[in-house]
Amino acid sequence: MSSPRFHFTGRAKTPFARELRSAVEGYFAARGISPHANGEMIVKSLAMLALLAGPYALVMSGAVSGLLALLACAVMGAAIAGIGFGIGHDALHGAYASRPLWNHLLGFSFEIIGANRSFWQLTHTRAHHSFTNVDGADLDLRVADPLVRLSPHSPRLPHHRAQHIYAWPLYALTTLNWVFVKDYQYLFAPRFRAQLGSQLGRTEIALLFAGKALHYGWSLVLPLAVLDLPIYQILLGYLVMHVVAGMLLSVVFQLAHVIEDLPVVTADPGGAIAEEWWAHQLRTTSNFATRSRWISWFTGGLNHQVEHHLFPRICSVHYPALAPIVAETARKHSLPYREHATLRGAIASHYRRLRTLGHSSG
Repeated sequence: MSSPRFHFTGRAKTPFARELRSAVEGYFAARGISPHANGEMIVKSLAMLALLAGPYALVMSGAVSGLLALLACAVMGAAIAGIGFGIGHDALHGAYASRPLWNHLLGFSFEIIGANRSFWQLTHTRAHHSFTNVDGADLDLRVADPLVRLSPHSPRLPHHRAQHIYAWPLYALTTLNWVFVKDYQYLFAPRFRAQLGSQLGRTEIALLFAGKALHYGWSLVLPLAVLDLPIYQILLGYLVMHVVAGMLLSVVFQLAHVIEDLPVVTADPGGAIAEEWWAHQLRTTSNFATRSRWISWFTGGLNHQVEHHLFPRICSVHYPALAPIVAETARKHSLPYREHATLRGAIASHYRRLRTLGHSSG
């Protein structure tokens, strides 16, 4: 099912949208700052790259072994998640830099961690952000079908009764799925290709394979060629790295949309969604743990998903400052502003939502 047939019927420029955009533009104008990356963002990006390169150098040099080497691989996994959150994600939204070329180049950080920038833009930027939690349009709602039921409109199967338990280890396989399965399905499998509504050109396909070769090269081929270790130990380290990365990336994105009280919206047979886009984003998105500077720093501001969905082309480093503006403007217009105060509370809500989806039709 292709997302371009879907559309919102509400006015594009409501009083809420006009007032909020004016307030956010005024925030940057009053301070004379850019909505793109600042020094803090650049330092964080360099820190994440160092967090990947440092442990990798320790492992490749033989300076650490055994449990310390596995710990280094776990740190590399956290760095992969951080690079995805704070460099690739912002760049692919055109938010990191004011110049498209820089965003294009920084977007290739996704290739380093094993994903593909072009397919991410089709599934995430175009489908998910345009039609958040819209059944049939938001591909994220069906990404785990039929193993995990994330939408009340997906078929409910007997094994879903236990999904609130087994979904978590499956989340840990997220990046491994990107690296070895998902991108190839979108490239070769007709059913998955049809979901995208668009295909890659020859140059993009060549870049996809080059990116895969780059990731396989630094993370598997080089260690297997250089390290005097049993193959199973190298593969175990690779698995640990991706389990950590997959769990961090998957959980952060699930907490934004698959929790209690957030609806999954259906369009009419013609693809019309009976509301306007700005209000829809507020109804289908939630923040979590926004008072935690550490979580905001590590997740690239993606615990501020409300702000991100309303302003995806503003760099995530600014979301904590914009949050009070968005919350107050939403309150003035009697629109919801959803947030869990803690990470634990958001995880608990997602757990309960998984259980509900596994045990009942809704």
